[in-house]
Amino acid sequence: MSINGTIIQFFHDNDDCEESLWASLKKETTKLSRLGFTAAWLPPAFKGALGAKDDGYTPYDLYDLGEYNQKGTISTKYGNKEEYIDAIKSLHQKKINVYTEIVIDKKHGADEIEYVDSEDFMKQDNCQMVGKNKKIVGLSKFTFPGRNHEESNYEYSWKDFSYIEWNKEKAIHDLNKNISVEQLKELDNGDFIIGNKINYNNSNTKKELIKWGQWYQKNTKLDGFVFDANYDLLNVYKDLFENVRHKMKTDLFGLTKMWQWNVDEIKKYIDCFGGKVSAIDVPLHYNLYNCSKGHGDYDLRKIFDGTLVSERPYNAITFVDNSDTLTGGIFESTVEDWFKKIAYSLILLRKDGYPVVSYPDYVGECDVKNFKKDLDKILKLRVEKAYGEQHDYFDNPNCIGWTREGVADIKDSGMAVVISDGIGGTKRMYIGKQFAGAHFSDALGNAKYNIKIDDNGYGDFYVNRGAVAVWIRKENKKQVI
Repeated sequence: MSINGTIIQFFHDNDDCEESLWASLKKETTKLSRLGFTAAWLPPAFKGALGAKDDGYTPYDLYDLGEYNQKGTISTKYGNKEEYIDAIKSLHQKKINVYTEIVIDKKHGADEIEYVDSEDFMKQDNCQMVGKNKKIVGLSKFTFPGRNHEESNYEYSWKDFSYIEWNKEKAIHDLNKNISVEQLKELDNGDFIIGNKINYNNSNTKKELIKWGQWYQKNTKLDGFVFDANYDLLNVYKDLFENVRHKMKTDLFGLTKMWQWNVDEIKKYIDCFGGKVSAIDVPLHYNLYNCSKGHGDYDLRKIFDGTLVSERPYNAITFVDNSDTLTGGIFESTVEDWFKKIAYSLILLRKDGYPVVSYPDYVGECDVKNFKKDLDKILKLRVEKAYGEQHDYFDNPNCIGWTREGVADIKDSGMAVVISDGIGGTKRMYIGKQFAGAHFSDALGNAKYNIKIDDNGYGDFYVNRGAVAVWIRKENKKQVI
């Protein structure tokens, strides 16, 4: 039987580190494997417009993974191509899959200017046109001189973009006259003023993207793409995945970062891919966040209400916090420290969902407290104990619990979890007649005494105030977590 799958989102603020992120990742691969991680979620690896300071979200050259002298650097912010490939190989040797973020909707840092005809829209009001058929000087020519046509000889010009930004007049320029008023109203100003938007209605740009996708997978052997949920790129993403999967004969994993609180909208997007992609469970994140802010005023029975994991468990990527929700993130909504251990227990010790652990939560970065000690214990419990049929006891607004009966293939697997955001208490729960007469102890040290399972497979499991207790079969002292 395979162990439970768990993703590490390996992002951290390494601006002041002497070692690259890729080199650090390679060094930590053995530890990540020992902790039970089966996949690593990595940031964009290609060269961005800001060179060594670019985090990959303002892409310049998708073919440059830290190999060519462009934008004032050979390496990206995270390291060079050799370090990147070595890190991926190291992860694969430990049977850890690699999912990497891609940004394919725009380009930044053009190499040359062009004189083009355009239609202008004010930045302050996307629907206000300020000129027609105007000749402008646009930063829209991408020749990638540092790469000198290696890997691909494709160059981008104004014909490859829907619009560009021209800072002097602070206007958006519709280069190919294909932006409707409805589209302008539908999207935020920020979507239109950042970078040069690639026009995938141009068959050449779509062919080039698919060629790049196949090249990327062939050269890196990565296992999945992480992407933003853009409806205007829906068919482009579908074609990219279909072609890479078919051409490279790989079951490429798809993970969308759709930032949407309405679970029905997330399900609708997943259905557009025939259910073949997963999505981050944003509704669950906000439930966890709101519960942490409630300090006992939240109804724990509703913690999974309206979440993707409750309605589409096989498509749900569950998380507590990620790079976007931490302090300074674009969706800053950090779960409070007192609730972090409880929140991670809710995503790591249940049967449903594909959980993600945030690297800053593990090591203590980005103004985040170090939760390494707690996460080490919970991750070990996930690997060794969190198996078998699940029984839920969500019957109290401030104290809930569940049990896992365990499986025969994994010795002493099975557990009982009790969570309280209030005064604590005891829950009588069924864990299985196979444990009749066995003694259980709290692996997290919340409860200091042991309990005995009765002849019918029930136990009285306790938790203290505002805490989580994980009860497992009592083991020899050398094996106790």
